[in-house]
Amino acid sequence: MAVETKKALSAEQQKELLSTLKSRFEKNMKRHAGLEWASVEAKLEKNPEKLWSLYEMERTGGEPDVVGSDENTGEYIFYDCAAESPKGRRSICYDRDGLESRKEHRPENNALDMAAAMGIELLTEAEYLELQKLGTFDTKTSSWLKTPPEIRKLGGAIFADFRYGQVFVYHNGAPSYYAARGFRGSLKV
Repeated sequence: MAVETKKALSAEQQKELLSTLKSRFEKNMKRHAGLEWASVEAKLEKNPEKLWSLYEMERTGGEPDVVGSDENTGEYIFYDCAAESPKGRRSICYDRDGLESRKEHRPENNALDMAAAMGIELLTEAEYLELQKLGTFDTKTSSWLKTPPEIRKLGGAIFADFRYGQVFVYHNGAPSYYAARGFRGSLKV
């Protein structure tokens, strides 16, 4: 039976996370030109569950940062911006079906279940390509991407990385996992 996780931060955890996020925001202004931290912080303080999700992104090595805003909803968009796929989310299959289909050497978890538990979404291929315009990511690792249903139905899943000055999007069987493959998430606040 799954244990329900408390999705709230202590005042100290909240203060520490906001400080970390502010510092990262200020050091990486090219990721979010034209946006102001005070507006982002005000929105975060009104959304404690989203703040908890950002804490989970940070705790697992994602280094979340604002990469833009949704003009239609007014939400700020956060992506995992760690140089390599988040260390606390590697060596995992793509999804539960992939995990359960492994006969032996099963990893402990899978990308879709971990993302759902954290309250985030896997980056799509388009989002991953946008992220790569903001810097160089996954030069030694790779990241599972949200896989289109027609590919997943056939047993596959997609992932991407950056090698030889180029972004590559590949396919693999959903049950596969590698020490250097994790996933990057997105969150709207």
